[in-house]
Amino acid sequence: MSWAVKKKYKDLLTREDGYEKKLWGNSLSICLAYPNQYRTGMDNLGFQTVYSLLNQHPSVLCERVFLPEPGDEGYFAPGPLSLFSLESQKPLRDFDIIAFSISFENDYPHILKMLDMAGIKLLAHERDESDPVIIGGGICITMNPEPLADFFDLFLIGEAEAMLPEFLSTLLRTGNAEETKQDKLLRLQMHVPGAYVPSLYSVRYRTDGPIREVVPHDPSLPRKISKQWARDIQAFATETVISSPDTDFGTMFLTEISRGCARGCRFCAAGYLYRPSRFRKRGNLEKSITRGLTTGKKIGLLGTAVSDHPELIDICRYILSRQGKIGAGSFRLDQLTPTLLALLKAGGIETLALAPEAGSQRLRDLIRKGIQDEDIIRGAINLLENGFFHVRLYFMVGLPTETTADIEAIIELITRLAQLSLPATGPREIRFRRITVSINQFIPKAGTPFQWHPLESIQTVKKKIRKIGDAFRGRGNIKIIADPPKRNYLQAMLAMGDRRVGALLLALHRQRGVWSKALKKDPIPPDFFVYRRRDTAETLPWDFIDTGVPKAVLIREFQAAQQFSPEKNC
Repeated sequence: MSWAVKKKYKDLLTREDGYEKKLWGNSLSICLAYPNQYRTGMDNLGFQTVYSLLNQHPSVLCERVFLPEPGDEGYFAPGPLSLFSLESQKPLRDFDIIAFSISFENDYPHILKMLDMAGIKLLAHERDESDPVIIGGGICITMNPEPLADFFDLFLIGEAEAMLPEFLSTLLRTGNAEETKQDKLLRLQMHVPGAYVPSLYSVRYRTDGPIREVVPHDPSLPRKISKQWARDIQAFATETVISSPDTDFGTMFLTEISRGCARGCRFCAAGYLYRPSRFRKRGNLEKSITRGLTTGKKIGLLGTAVSDHPELIDICRYILSRQGKIGAGSFRLDQLTPTLLALLKAGGIETLALAPEAGSQRLRDLIRKGIQDEDIIRGAINLLENGFFHVRLYFMVGLPTETTADIEAIIELITRLAQLSLPATGPREIRFRRITVSINQFIPKAGTPFQWHPLESIQTVKKKIRKIGDAFRGRGNIKIIADPPKRNYLQAMLAMGDRRVGALLLALHRQRGVWSKALKKDPIPPDFFVYRRRDTAETLPWDFIDTGVPKAVLIREFQAAQQFSPEKNC
């Protein structure tokens, strides 16, 4: 039945528009891997951007691979097939490089599974000259690559547009005939800003557990790896390259209108890692939008801070003037002007996503959200007045210093919004017909002011989510959804861990994802990485990365948040 799997992948290609299939020859061959299924990976604009950038190089051939669907996994190694690329169906072992684009920590176990399916040894030090070079990049790698250090030959830290030209130029530069893989990696480490070869660095630990220092084996190598960022985003477009009906965004053409955010929410990794804030000019965006409209698709506006774009109103008007439809993610409540809402409504948006994040003003001030109760109510009234009767709200639980009163404030705010109504102009009262509430646990992330905070315990978070859910049980127009807290524990461990977490990740893979068995193999209790409050003087696993935001700034923001603790407000 392996022929059926190959046909399934060929059929995916026939339904795509925009993919490239280059002829194999003397080109550098790269298989771009997304550690999740096709439907998810092809909705990732960063993944599509890297695919396009690599294939634009005349000396590079780039194809794609994804995690097979559960029903297809049994066909791959140690089954009858080795995991192969989508375009040419070549085994991954035939490529020079396998490059993983990594956006979510919970996808880390899939990386090991894909390497296993490809018949490639998992640990980097066990691979030889005949094996492909395994590379990782993406937001997770820029935050903290260390839990994956044992499995990768090279990481690229920063934004792809800023890194790939120099990386490819250095890699393609002819070395001597006897150059080994390790020689090549050393050359990349020395000459490519943002390159990080973990095997060239040693981590030394204190006797009580934390890191003592990270040192390069060769003193000529940099002790700090500088995150690379695209200084001029006007010079290129970041937009849908390949469209497919087999994805959630299949009917939408995505274009990035902004990168970075100046708001400074203390929990937000994207707000700190994608600094500085950059907005694409309307003229450049209109060219991208026009390309999207020729396909007849809705235009999806993406960015870390879409609603902060100074020309957003004019951008929306441009789309509408060409009979286009608009798609967008969440908006800041204090940016919901009647003019913007009227344009979004005319653009076909029925449900808007809003993120108060916390129910109490104290917690919103602590996380530096920058919105007041009156902003929320005014925004909600504007929604109703402009015909938006469905809304999605995002809240976090487990925030630093959170109390029972803060959870009750979430319930009170949802209730207040559900009861909000406008004077009836007909037989039906004007109020929200459906409110979907997404409850997400706060997970500390590297490179943010809250990186020193621990994760709140699974049991405590379960109780908080249950309390919110119970408050609205039987209310058909209010739906509460939340991820299982156990998944958040794994995410926090992978986000905040050091190289020793790799041993647990490997054990988890070998035990087929069974936590209880994997934990017995682990040399250090994972609670050490998840539930321990870190000291600001401690060397953190990712401190060797220069993100452009000084650690002193993060400490200052961390300490400033303490003034909003319940004790300070008593």
